[in-house]
Amino acid sequence: MQSRAPFSSWLGIVLLFVLFGAIVLALIGPMPRGDDYEQTRAKKRMEGLQKLRKDDDEALNTYSWVDKNKGVVRVPISRAMELTVAELAKKKPAPAYPIATPEAQAAPGGKAVPSPASSPASVPSGTPKPTSVSGPNSEARGQPAAAVNPPPAPPGTQPGASAAPASKQSAAPSASPAAGKTP
Repeated sequence: MQSRAPFSSWLGIVLLFVLFGAIVLALIGPMPRGDDYEQTRAKKRMEGLQKLRKDDDEALNTYSWVDKNKGVVRVPISRAMELTVAELAKKKPAPAYPIATPEAQAAPGGKAVPSPASSPASVPSGTPKPTSVSGPNSEARGQPAAAVNPPPAPPGTQPGASAAPASKQSAAPSASPAAGKTP
């Protein structure tokens, strides 16, 4: 003969089913149902777009105060274009001048050096252009002369098109006090 399951076992099983049903309802309940959800979202997007276009149209085609204390106003765009065209029509156009090529510069030895534009093989040195350290055209602005016009860099130390690859001697690791120590 089989023994019957106690009442508490049956009650436990029923409570598990009820708990499972509550979890399912909690997860599925807030989910949208059918096409109504998408139609509602589309309607809200269209209303937002129409409001945005109305606000933009109002901003572009009406007069209003931007800052009343400063006397700044917003003018309709069509009127602003008319005012701009009228203002530009009163001005005379300025002539365009030809681009001047740099003249030959004097070298320290007194010989003239051709300008970079005349010799395509010349490469800029990377050294900054000398500036005046005193007088009305000074760019020193109270700095010491070395800060304004640094000394030229030694040849071969500046990167660029004319830079040669490093030699194998300089590529070898240098002996430093930290290099000889082992942890």
